[in-house]
Amino acid sequence: MQEVSIGIKPTHVRHQVIGMTMVMAFILYLDRICMGEIVKSVSFNSDLKLTEMEIGRVLSAFFFAYALFQVPAGWASDRFGARPMLTIYILLWSFFTILTGCVTSAVGLIFARILCGAAEAGAYPTSMALIRKWYPVTSRGVASAMVSLGGRVGGTLAPILTIWLIVRLGNWRATLWINGVLGFVVAYFFWRFVRSSPQQHPAVNEAEFDHIGSNQEEPGLTLPEVGGAIWSFTKSISIWCLSFSQLLQNVGWGFLVTWLPTYLVKAQGVGEIEGGTMLTIILGCGILGQLAGGYYCDWTTRWLGVRLGRLIPMVTSMAVCALAYAFCPFVQSTWLLVLCCAIVSFSTDVGNPALWAFAGDAGGRATALLGGWMNMWGNFGASAGALLIPWLMSMGDGEGKTRIFLSLSGAFVLAGVLCLPMNATKLLVTNRS
Repeated sequence: MQEVSIGIKPTHVRHQVIGMTMVMAFILYLDRICMGEIVKSVSFNSDLKLTEMEIGRVLSAFFFAYALFQVPAGWASDRFGARPMLTIYILLWSFFTILTGCVTSAVGLIFARILCGAAEAGAYPTSMALIRKWYPVTSRGVASAMVSLGGRVGGTLAPILTIWLIVRLGNWRATLWINGVLGFVVAYFFWRFVRSSPQQHPAVNEAEFDHIGSNQEEPGLTLPEVGGAIWSFTKSISIWCLSFSQLLQNVGWGFLVTWLPTYLVKAQGVGEIEGGTMLTIILGCGILGQLAGGYYCDWTTRWLGVRLGRLIPMVTSMAVCALAYAFCPFVQSTWLLVLCCAIVSFSTDVGNPALWAFAGDAGGRATALLGGWMNMWGNFGASAGALLIPWLMSMGDGEGKTRIFLSLSGAFVLAGVLCLPMNATKLLVTNRS
């Protein structure tokens, strides 16, 4: 193969695949983040008069279902391929987003968000598997960052776009219908341009195979192999540390996309549009974090090897998040609070490419399954966090702000400590040809 590829420039199909996966992540986050803005809008609250605890259940329902379906959705992608399964996932969550805009009660809203969460569960685990098959080890940090970047752009624009559409259309429901239709368009183009592996794409030449480092198709992960893979996860100290670290990290980060919009309006007294702008700025810092984190991860990996190269970005990012949240109870200015939350957004995303790359390193043929396992625990954390915030506020002794931010800071401290025993060099599921 090397003789054939001498003097031939590699094709760049892998960049096309990552580009479409970024678009997928964009619409994924647009549909996910918009609910944090919708539930605080005048249009929503005049239509569905829900209590804060009911709104907490609605926000929590998505993450709980998202967590439960991570592992089965990840396995389906390992078994049947990223292209067909991710296309199906996009179609499903887009339909359920439209359905969310049709319900007329709290129960119906919770049910619709459960369906959305279940459908979106396979998106990132499948993306991890695509990155592993399309990129070499020393480039997976940047590739992971680019896909996450698509999500962060969607999440960054979601608050301001959602509020703008609600104000423009005068209806929160129509906003969800528009998002759903956009998802159908994305599903069509994803199916057209993406393949599950380089071996399945007719435009990949031998030089690109050489660059990627593999020219052999891998068999899908069979159902009997799933049990063995999950058993290997449960026996691994690295994976348990990864799991609980993800849970705690998402308790901290999840506040930004669930309760922070409401907190800015009710506790800080900002207007809806101003609050949406602030959240857009906060989440926009994640864009810079993803880019920095991807290069940071690949640089430390080339310099220090795979284990420390993945570990250092994780630990340092969580330490910065903990410090930023610990400062929040002592600031009086709303914009200083926004700055602290922006630092959390940036630093969380600095560590994310290393977490994704870890799944590709350790997961082998079960990368999507491991990604689903990892995300499952992370979203249990986000779900718990959505319920934790109103509980902390309801304690009623006037120290709700302090309790909230110190709890979020503590979650990041523990998450960073739990990263320390993780070892990306231990392959959990071997490849076979």
